[in-house]
Amino acid sequence: MIYFNIPNNNLKERSYIIDILFGEFLGLDYEIKIGEKDYEIVLENGNKLIIEDHFFNNFPNDLEYLRVENIPKKVKFSTNTFSSEEDIPILFGNSNLKIQPSILTCAIDIFSSSFFMLTRWEEHVNKVRDKHDRFPAYESLAFKEGILDRPVVNEYVEMIWNMLVHLGIKQQRKKRRYELYLTHDVDFLLRYKSFGSSFQEIGGDLLKRYNLKLALNNLSNYIKTILGVMKDPFDTFDYLMDISEEAGTKSYFFFMGKGTSKFDNGYISSDKFVINLIKKIKKRNHFIGLHPSYNAYNDIVQFKSEKKELENNLKTDMFFGREHYLRFSIPNTWQVWEDNNMEWDSTLGYADKEGFRAGVCYEYSVFNILTREMLNLKEKPLIVMEGSFSTYQPDIDPTEMEEKIKNLMGKVEKYQGDFVFLWHNSSFNTDMWKKYRNIYKNVINQ
Repeated sequence: MIYFNIPNNNLKERSYIIDILFGEFLGLDYEIKIGEKDYEIVLENGNKLIIEDHFFNNFPNDLEYLRVENIPKKVKFSTNTFSSEEDIPILFGNSNLKIQPSILTCAIDIFSSSFFMLTRWEEHVNKVRDKHDRFPAYESLAFKEGILDRPVVNEYVEMIWNMLVHLGIKQQRKKRRYELYLTHDVDFLLRYKSFGSSFQEIGGDLLKRYNLKLALNNLSNYIKTILGVMKDPFDTFDYLMDISEEAGTKSYFFFMGKGTSKFDNGYISSDKFVINLIKKIKKRNHFIGLHPSYNAYNDIVQFKSEKKELENNLKTDMFFGREHYLRFSIPNTWQVWEDNNMEWDSTLGYADKEGFRAGVCYEYSVFNILTREMLNLKEKPLIVMEGSFSTYQPDIDPTEMEEKIKNLMGKVEKYQGDFVFLWHNSSFNTDMWKKYRNIYKNVINQ
């Protein structure tokens, strides 16, 4: 048994981050006691690891830390004997490391730094939002300081473990393995839904985009689809399941119910095509989840209505999924999912940039920073969405895009984490996607 002695303030916050790092991530047995000014960790053999507190002790009153001025101004970097990388980012604290025969004293405040990344309290106090009311990547400390492509919390976990091993810990850490999560938000089932909608698009090609070639191409594809010569461009579900099965995994398809905005209602969940598709997905033993509509991220009643609709129409219990447009509000969205008895969410990735929004590639229990309670809900952070490149980095070369994705996959594999990948079923067979169409299969089969 490991014993923690911790300061007598912000106890729920401190207990939560210890539970995550030592309990969920490392799988160690420990007991928490009150009574030190720093984090004192006593091993079975009496040796000690001291992690200095450089944050919570500055805010003795509950929730006092939740102010925008408390976001770190800079991230420092330091080489460290116990780091798994060439350097280690320091959000709170400094690089001092004192090594004695039975005591290690580390001045990097690993606990506050990890709490900052995992709870995303930064997004609660920084009110900047994009046109879809989302916290943008470019406002995050991780993006500004060049660490968004690093799973810094995983790096902290490895550093802690290496220090514990140096001190002679007797427990074994939790065994992990790399997992590939191939997920698909089903915003639109079909491109050519009807005669009216198809010719409206073709009309737009002529009157808005002034592109006769595109209009003729869409007309040709529409006719071929109607005649059964080709599948609808968005009907890639068999293809996606084939790729997943070739990779030895399964696909997660997240479906939408009836929404309340112009960004919703690309299909009706009771349609015959939807019902038959669900049967096909189930027959192949792939997974079906919830894709709440545009406004459901902050509306418990709307969320509940959509969940009930889909469970009834699709004859499937909904326990996991992802928010539409990656709309997310800290901590409200997590609480909405918790109150609707969801098991895991996978919204926590930026729309405008790939990388580690929560600084981690492990699933973890989330924390409501306002109620100060750890929830039953788990977060599986989204690492890459194809739209982060096509929409927000449209000039990126396909080769560079592929290399960036593979690089992030390599980092997740190094830490035996979960690589959560989002590629929409509609992102293959249109003019916009021609230059990217082979990337999905390439990175999965690397």
